[in-house]
Amino acid sequence: MGEMLIGELRGNMPLAIIRPTIVTSTYKEPFPGWIEGVRTIDSLAIAYGKGRMECFLGDPNSVIDLIPADMVVNSIIVAMAAHADMPGETIYQVGSSNRNPLKYSSIPEWGHIYFSQKPWTGRDGKPVIVCKALELANIASCHYFDGIYANAKRKIDVVMRLVELYRPYLFFKAIFDDKNTDKLRAAARNCISSADTFYFQFDPKTINWEDYMMNVHLPGAVKFLFK
Repeated sequence: MGEMLIGELRGNMPLAIIRPTIVTSTYKEPFPGWIEGVRTIDSLAIAYGKGRMECFLGDPNSVIDLIPADMVVNSIIVAMAAHADMPGETIYQVGSSNRNPLKYSSIPEWGHIYFSQKPWTGRDGKPVIVCKALELANIASCHYFDGIYANAKRKIDVVMRLVELYRPYLFFKAIFDDKNTDKLRAAARNCISSADTFYFQFDPKTINWEDYMMNVHLPGAVKFLFK
């Protein structure tokens, strides 16, 4: 509705609409891994890394569309320059699902590897184990395991709340058409010097997702989001 309102009231002013997908920590600028505020997959990472969640629910074959924050900023800057004297309206989908798709199944795998190698230590320093048979064992032993069961149930509740909240992302089936954004990248390459192209990079094809998640995003999330 906001886009429709702007399109109706813009008059003769050029209009470029940027639609980023799930924005994650910076790829390179101002430095790798900077992030401010909890985003979609960061809620899962925090809950998993802190032991509040022990599984990831979602469609493992779905594509999760991520884009680093600095690539979003770069696309905005380039679009502003490209449309400064260009009448009309253009919509740019800024994401990765078309050019460099990331399967959701990879997120739990990399999260497990990362937090196994660099575990988050809680105040008590103790790992938490969730057992599917815990409720039955708790009843059979006259509620001897009340404390453990209550803790496990809290974890299940956390998972279900996150699944309900992020269902549109965890079971997403669509791929975003970024033809306009690809044209913008091509125009930027033709108009910007090779030295400046580095600073205005927003091509998701340059991202190695495993390296980015393991060495950039998850360390950044731990540093800036874990409290």
